[in-house]
Amino acid sequence: MTAHIPSPDLPIHGTVYGVLLNSQAEWQAAAPLMVSAPYQAPPKAPVLYIKTANTWTLSEHAIAVPSHLPAVEIGATLGVVLSEQGALRGYLLLNDLSVPHSVAEQGFYRPPVKYKCIDGFLGIGAQLLPAADLPDPNAITLEVRINGTLCQTVQLGQMRRLLPQLLADVGEFMTLQAGDVLMLGLDVCHDGPEAERRPQAVVGDVVDIHAPGVPGLGVLRHHLIGAVA
Repeated sequence: MTAHIPSPDLPIHGTVYGVLLNSQAEWQAAAPLMVSAPYQAPPKAPVLYIKTANTWTLSEHAIAVPSHLPAVEIGATLGVVLSEQGALRGYLLLNDLSVPHSVAEQGFYRPPVKYKCIDGFLGIGAQLLPAADLPDPNAITLEVRINGTLCQTVQLGQMRRLLPQLLADVGEFMTLQAGDVLMLGLDVCHDGPEAERRPQAVVGDVVDIHAPGVPGLGVLRHHLIGAVA
């Protein structure tokens, strides 16, 4: 597969962190596994993972899907971009693509590199909305469309940790630097044919993510193409 080079126009430059199990639905689905070995108890702090720079793809750029993957999982979310001394610089739309997998396959404390850190597998919105223009990011809704058809609605207000609590809890064990990005969390579909999992897309599909009523975030769009060997 050809090497992926992040676009120089990307509105971020730090480390991008995702958060596992921040949706109520995924937490409940995973709850029976949390008390089993090797965990023995639910995680008390946010469980983070990194979307490495090789995954970053600006909106309107194609994302290459490896030939061995019949489909990819779409992870619509909002990312908060940090400024100096923990202040919030702004927000942008993100599409955290991954190889379809279950919580049991991934585990809670094992970095999900093989599922999430494939070249190009983080769509990044081209428009950075200043933090002052969105005082309550968890109040917005995200819509996911594949080839124009609405496939998922993500209510960010339904996350287990809303942004203020998420930032506070992450700050208990690490310091986010200026330019870093923290996702607010991913959710699954709650009804329809893909209920209890995230939407899946295949080569040839066009994926759109937007937040109705928040034009300053723009539309995050990618065309999925087959990877060149």
